[in-house]
Amino acid sequence: LISGLLYWQGSKAAGSSGMVAVSFIVGAFCSALAGFIGMKVATKANVRTTNAARKSLAEGLHVAFTGGSCMGMGVVGLGVIGLGGLFIIYWKLLGWDIPKVMTVLTGFSFGASSIALFARVGGGIYTKAADVGADLVGKVEAGIPEDHPLNPATIADNVGDNVGDVAGMGADL
Repeated sequence: LISGLLYWQGSKAAGSSGMVAVSFIVGAFCSALAGFIGMKVATKANVRTTNAARKSLAEGLHVAFTGGSCMGMGVVGLGVIGLGGLFIIYWKLLGWDIPKVMTVLTGFSFGASSIALFARVGGGIYTKAADVGADLVGKVEAGIPEDHPLNPATIADNVGDNVGDVAGMGADL
């Protein structure tokens, strides 16, 4: 819907193009892909970090740092490939002048930001719901601490933290 509105508005505006919608879709795809890759990397890195931390704190830190840098490089790579690819297509292949290319490329950041917004908000809602559930089940019903291993809501709480922090922040970056 939004890309359709951007196409319609871009076609009407002077100095712009309906290709803003294409930039929007590519930016949204890159942002969603960054969140997806971040969730995959973070899940595997969390397990490996826990295992490495049993041996030594330095080894656990090394694995955690490596996992985080994979996510960071992936986000930067997707941004560079997405923006660079669109820039080359618009400037070299379509032969547009630089001001028009820059105007149309703003759709990329708009698409990426909108996906990041929904990932952050969705993750935040999930995190809060899981946190409240863990508190109610653990403290009120069972009389155990919130993050106790016997509390099954702890798993949902940790998943919510991953979704909000990793996927949301990865898409946001």
